[in-house]
Amino acid sequence: MAQGISKLPEGTLNHLQKKILYTLLFLAVYRIGVHIPIAGVDTPALAEFFRTQGANLFGMFNMFSGGALERFSVFALGVMPYISASIIAQLLTVVVPYLDQLSKEGEAGRRKINQYTRYATMILAVFQGYMIAAGLESQSFQGGRLVLEGGIAWRLMTALSLTAGTAFVMWLGERITEFGVGNGMSLIIFSGIVAGLPRVIGNTYSQYAQSQMDMGRILLIVVLIVLVIGGVVFMEQGVRQVPVQYAKRQVGGKVYGGQNTHLPIRLNAAGVIPPIFASSLLQFPQTIAAVSPESRFADFIHAVFIPGGWLYNTVYVLLILFFAFFYTSITFKADDIAESLKKHGGFIPGIRPGARTSEYINKIVSRLTIAGALYLSVICVLPSVFADQFGVQFYFGGTSLLIVVGTALETFRQIEAHRQSLRYDGFLKRGVIRPRRSGV
Repeated sequence: MAQGISKLPEGTLNHLQKKILYTLLFLAVYRIGVHIPIAGVDTPALAEFFRTQGANLFGMFNMFSGGALERFSVFALGVMPYISASIIAQLLTVVVPYLDQLSKEGEAGRRKINQYTRYATMILAVFQGYMIAAGLESQSFQGGRLVLEGGIAWRLMTALSLTAGTAFVMWLGERITEFGVGNGMSLIIFSGIVAGLPRVIGNTYSQYAQSQMDMGRILLIVVLIVLVIGGVVFMEQGVRQVPVQYAKRQVGGKVYGGQNTHLPIRLNAAGVIPPIFASSLLQFPQTIAAVSPESRFADFIHAVFIPGGWLYNTVYVLLILFFAFFYTSITFKADDIAESLKKHGGFIPGIRPGARTSEYINKIVSRLTIAGALYLSVICVLPSVFADQFGVQFYFGGTSLLIVVGTALETFRQIEAHRQSLRYDGFLKRGVIRPRRSGV
């Protein structure tokens, strides 16, 4: 790697360094905002309350927000409203002709859809912020109230503050994507999960020091985490190489084409999007239950719909399967690939160009998506079930490790691609093309 960096042209490496520094700076701003609480809440009591919620939805949402929820920070909602709005926008793109037409208009259409997504994010943030404020106001802990002075004015102020925080986090994520490296929203969730790991490791050590957990159980947990990380890395690197051959064609006295190559199709083309989308949608039952915390529906949610429970895991797996197929169908266009191959004289050996090629590619993608969705489901569900049996917090669940490892791999992949583009640009700038002499 050091030899590759030394070969980069002068001045180009600084551009990559700036992109990485921009990313770290924006993430640092986000982490600072996580520690800015909203007024009117008993912060120590709220933090203690969330320390007892490591095995349910409250604990999972607090993990994704990087501890912002337990501090009741202005960033408590995090990027979840934006992710929910993105889900709604992508679903409507399939069924609404106007949005489908916008998605085909290139960059201008995507900007318009992004604008609608931002509007939907604000609406969802206001709704979720008010529901969280109402639920928190009615919540009691150890004989006292978590909210010092409630009322309609406090709920409205809280909803507006959380909405403003969500808008700022959304802006940070877009700036990271535009000026930094990697996907901004995924990196924000990544930073929140990683920021909470040292405390969880410290709590695990405290349990060991107090003889609440033996060394055998700790080693078993470490082995489980290593296996999950290794499985994620192995599966994320999995690619199906579809052979492609280009026909020979003669132009004048020269022959072009005739080369063999491959069309790479990833095993998990959707990446970490399905678990993130599924986790975002799983917020809604808890949000609805906050409207009437004393109702039977709220009791049902708190008693049954918790991570590790049969209902939660079933819904979680179904959502992962759905979003894996849905997101892959949006991002991977087999018809466009088949048309491009046909236009450039390429074909898959034994498959007729055109519609047959598109059907063949779709068949391969469907099989790979099934395998990828099942892999995501196993990684997300089984480790959390095992972790619950061992009595450790939800941070050791498969969802968090999948997001951390998947986001890290994708970010390093983009950094490497950027380094390669810088190397090629430097080669083209330094290279000198000499004219051919007559008679040579």
